[in-house]
Amino acid sequence: MIEPKIIVDSPHHNAECPLWHPQQQYLYWTDIPQGKLYRYNPQTNSHAQIYSGEPVGGLTMQADGSLVLFKTKGTIEQWKEGKITTLINEIPAERHTRFNDAIADPMGRVFSGTMASSEDKGRLYRIDTDGSIHIILEELLVPNGMGFSPDLKYFYLTDSDTRTIYRFNYNQETGDITNQQNHILVPEEEGVPDGMTVDANGYIWSARWDGKHLYRYAADGTEVLRIEFPALKVSCLAFGGSDYSEIYVTTAGGYDRSQEGAGAGAIFHLQADIKGVPEFTSRIFID
Repeated sequence: MIEPKIIVDSPHHNAECPLWHPQQQYLYWTDIPQGKLYRYNPQTNSHAQIYSGEPVGGLTMQADGSLVLFKTKGTIEQWKEGKITTLINEIPAERHTRFNDAIADPMGRVFSGTMASSEDKGRLYRIDTDGSIHIILEELLVPNGMGFSPDLKYFYLTDSDTRTIYRFNYNQETGDITNQQNHILVPEEEGVPDGMTVDANGYIWSARWDGKHLYRYAADGTEVLRIEFPALKVSCLAFGGSDYSEIYVTTAGGYDRSQEGAGAGAIFHLQADIKGVPEFTSRIFID
């Protein structure tokens, strides 16, 4: 039995995008609507706010250890111990929305989605290492959690509002994704698929907004495990620790714990006999 344990009992509105930093051995995450970033030091069991400003909807770690922040209006910035450098000022087509989740690929490119707005549909972008911006998919609603299979043959993308985790063929050399398939369809009673990751054995993990659970699926999409949380809105997860056998989980709804659950908005830790893998580092504008 894997038991979730609260490590940061703060009532975040929407804690998201947990990212383990292996060089520092810290966990980073964002509280999107509050426009804040935090990090947690497991050695001291302490956390601190490190940023306040425009909402950050996605994070990657650069090869030099800095963070890349994916924000509103298509803005992309680099954060390095409080110093912020603008990498891409804006994407004109995204002036009415924001990025939502982000993941680096093995070559240092980044995939990040933008949420649908009243003016436009959501999109999935790929930002290459030279800073060039490519629209990969359109007609999305809420592009969300992403991941790669361990053999790098497949790329996974969640579209929350269609309750679908898609699978694509992935070309590491070009960064292209093709052959879109409906891989996991989530029943309404199980909540909305949100953030995700893939473990070292190729199993897919999906956090469940309004579903109180974290789900684990075999590579073929068969459910093999679900873990319940004292929070209705389980938003995302990341593997971390020195050997990636620890799972960190973010939740939302801390503004109303009477309705959202006693642990709503908290950051959770799980010790599992399951290992993840390090996230790839982005190399945007790094030669």
